[in-house]
Amino acid sequence: MSQVLRGRIATGCRILAREGLVTGVLGHLSARAPGGGVLIRCRGPHERGVGRTTPEDVRLIDLDGRPLEDLEGWEPPKELWIHTELYRARPDVMAVVHAHPRAALLCGLADLTPRPVLGSYNMPALRMAIAGIPVYPRSILISRRDLGEELARAMGASPTCLQRGHGITVTGGSVEEATVAAVDLETLYAITLELAHLGASPPDVPEQDLAELPDLGSGLNVRMAWEAMAAGLD
Repeated sequence: MSQVLRGRIATGCRILAREGLVTGVLGHLSARAPGGGVLIRCRGPHERGVGRTTPEDVRLIDLDGRPLEDLEGWEPPKELWIHTELYRARPDVMAVVHAHPRAALLCGLADLTPRPVLGSYNMPALRMAIAGIPVYPRSILISRRDLGEELARAMGASPTCLQRGHGITVTGGSVEEATVAAVDLETLYAITLELAHLGASPPDVPEQDLAELPDLGSGLNVRMAWEAMAAGLD
């Protein structure tokens, strides 16, 4: 199971890179390991970037950042505390994405808040806008446990968080769910940014239209979306 999960994390990293949420070596993805600890994308001695992540780049650490296996020269990211403190605070969280997407960055810096103006185009993104996206106001590296705790408090029970001047953090019940949600979140911010460029302020989706939108469930919103993005890597 551990090797399968390492493969999913590697695929998720490559999807995030292909979708433009991460570039170079910046950004990381993790999951709770079945036997305890955290499987996290580390930086290796032969680093090729997040977009070329392989299962070998995924290593096992505990919630204190200590290795639970021979890291063989790989090092956990400095912001591993984003992951560990969310797992420590939130038993519901099974996977964590931290990424640096451009639209989210610009919206945060410009104080542009996503609104529920899109409907069937992307229903998961619509629901993110309705729920609201917590903002962590500090643009610092989350390089200590206390900062990870601070971020987790700012995020609360939300699956999404904007780190102003920095990036995003997204959680999920699986690697697939967290990865797809991160892509949907950046889609929402990209639309928000483009509307600002156009000087447009469309109305929110009315209640009667919201009532017509079905809950397509994880089968379409997560599994099929993941499979389609993973297939695109080929």
